[in-house]
Amino acid sequence: MMAHPVALSLLLLGLSSTPALAAELDPQTGFIIAPGWETVRNNCTACHSSKLVTQNSGSREHWLSLIRWMQDKQGLWPFDANTEETILTYLSSAYGPKEDARRPPLRAEQLPDNPYRQPAETQ
Repeated sequence: MMAHPVALSLLLLGLSSTPALAAELDPQTGFIIAPGWETVRNNCTACHSSKLVTQNSGSREHWLSLIRWMQDKQGLWPFDANTEETILTYLSSAYGPKEDARRPPLRAEQLPDNPYRQPAETQ
């Protein structure tokens, strides 16, 4: 009976040192805390949940295609070059391509138009 608690303790000790679990997460957004995460938080969560970011992954090109799609179809504002570079570097490193994904993520041109988007009002 004594071996079971010891085995469980060793298992828990092994899990606590797993590198994947070592990444520090922002408690409010769930974003991996790494250079650029605040820029992503400030720009991306202005329009949608942080979960929309954290549940996705992709290459730098994939993230850029999503940004361009959001700018072309969803009304996302243009970024200055430094902000866009920071966002792309963070997303492609913190949420890069998954090795075990079922299929590659959809490219922006494969996404449907948003039927609920209202045209921007001119003032």
